[in-house]
Amino acid sequence: ADHFGLAELHQLRGRVGRHKHRAYCYLLLPPQRTVTEVAQKRLQAIENYAMLGAGFKIAMRDLEIRGAGNLLGQEQSGHIATVGYELYCVLLEQETKRLRKEPVLETSRCHLELPVAGTLPRRYIKSDKHRMDMYRRLVAVDTTEQLAEALAAMTEAYGDPPRQAQVFVDLVEVRVLASGLGIGTIKLKAPDLIFHCRTEAAAGTLHQRLTAAPGRATLLDTREVFWRPPPPYLAEDATMLAVLRKLLR
Repeated sequence: ADHFGLAELHQLRGRVGRHKHRAYCYLLLPPQRTVTEVAQKRLQAIENYAMLGAGFKIAMRDLEIRGAGNLLGQEQSGHIATVGYELYCVLLEQETKRLRKEPVLETSRCHLELPVAGTLPRRYIKSDKHRMDMYRRLVAVDTTEQLAEALAAMTEAYGDPPRQAQVFVDLVEVRVLASGLGIGTIKLKAPDLIFHCRTEAAAGTLHQRLTAAPGRATLLDTREVFWRPPPPYLAEDATMLAVLRKLLR
């Protein structure tokens, strides 16, 4: 799984059996060697997409794991691991519209560099297609109104979101609120939260807001604000997200 892409593994699995006879493919490793993270992802994808016609999903998952090829340089590895899959899709859509001479709406979304991970668990949205559709809808929102509509639709269809899904929604809300305030990046470098703003005016407004909050706010240059909140604010992911949402509203 280290040396093959998902397409090659999928073809290998499909070609070992013929007619009505069931066949098996065993991938073996020496006892002293561990399975790498990339190999684990590839093997997990083979296990998840075992249904007929899963080739397209295999290819899309392989794109996420291996990168987008020459579209972003560096052959098969690409820069997709650096820019992120969501941003890659945005860049690809923008470039496609430019080639078609269609109007392009430039995005100014905030980038979050926080040690917090949210997800829509399989047990919550069982269908891969519906889960990916909901991911797309949530990451595409640009306003709190759009987020509220997406959250209401998700809750109506699948019930109240579990903790992992709520964390994902909270991260989307932080990104939307920060983007609206002209914040380009929020980064945690404990014990500080660092806000890089797109304009001097946005940094000044944010600095005033953080000065009124508990902790210490420092405007280091014209566009970067450091905020050192009380330690309990960063003790748990849920607390940190709740504090950020309250500050940015």
